[in-house]
Amino acid sequence: MQSKNHFLLVDFLKTFAAVAIILHHLSNYGQIAEDARQLLPGIMDFLFEYGRYAVQIFLVMGGYLAAQSLTRSEKLKNSRDVLKIIINRYLRLFAPYVVALLVTIACAWVARFWIQDEFVGESETLSQFLAHLFFFQGFLGLDAISAGVWYVAIDWQLYAILALLLGMFPGFRSLVWILTILSVASLLYFNRLTAYENYFIYFIGAYGLGALAQLCKNYPDQLVNRIAVICIVLAGLAIAVASFHQFWPRNLLAYVVAVTLIFFGDLAYKDQVRVHKHIQPHKLVNAILWSSRRSYCAFLLHFSCILLANSLYVGWGMSHLHDGALALALMLMAFVASWGAANYLYRWVEVPSRRIKL
Repeated sequence: MQSKNHFLLVDFLKTFAAVAIILHHLSNYGQIAEDARQLLPGIMDFLFEYGRYAVQIFLVMGGYLAAQSLTRSEKLKNSRDVLKIIINRYLRLFAPYVVALLVTIACAWVARFWIQDEFVGESETLSQFLAHLFFFQGFLGLDAISAGVWYVAIDWQLYAILALLLGMFPGFRSLVWILTILSVASLLYFNRLTAYENYFIYFIGAYGLGALAQLCKNYPDQLVNRIAVICIVLAGLAIAVASFHQFWPRNLLAYVVAVTLIFFGDLAYKDQVRVHKHIQPHKLVNAILWSSRRSYCAFLLHFSCILLANSLYVGWGMSHLHDGALALALMLMAFVASWGAANYLYRWVEVPSRRIKL
């Protein structure tokens, strides 16, 4: 276990958002979701309706951490350096992503023996798989192989755009204004039109707020800090005014997360405490750290576990009982299995693959 300081809010939000998305998909897909809803209709409906808002947390966190990484980088001096950073980001995402795709394809193949449901989908094609490898599935209008893989493609788009903007405006003062304009335009217009949902402009609202939150305090140029604070305030006013016309909870959530990161994003804690004169890891701290590091892998693999849980439920004839308690138990098994599988994907694939870079 590492002994260095970590950032409590950052790790907690990553864990919370991953858990919320997994529970949202568990409440959405398959016979186990339908039968569990009979037992806990209120909770299941809540997870189905509001669990997807955790994507806003992911987006704000993504912008915050991307800006943190890119503004500290000394490799944005020319277009070649920017291109190298963008490619390295793709390589960082790629290895666990492609392994998770292959696992999902295998689990879907198993599921099709017993389940005839839209969420399982039809057999994957080679062109569909190749499109996913290069994040083109959304552009080409192809069905997603796994729930949530669209986010990986969008995350890379947003990171690439932010890197390009940082390379174009190295002083960052003009960048802050441009990022604010893009964010507000996205939150108030583009994010409300499904025609743009496969493109960065649909999501840069929340992502940009996260980047601005980082620039508010951690960039060495104090003028940039002040401009970023002004822009965050102006963005908040725009969201507030627009809410009188039509209230969008996801915009408010994104803004609240961004402001919270400004005040508490650097709140550090040690992952070891003294217990009976010995240095021992704190259990709660370890749990947050452990799950935070594996949140990306859990996000990638949880749909495979949902497929297998539904296959077990239907294949063994348990679905005929329509037993809500049994369905709920299988949901819990799928949830635990998602994090168990994520642990191995993290240790065996994600960590070793970090060495792959230009």
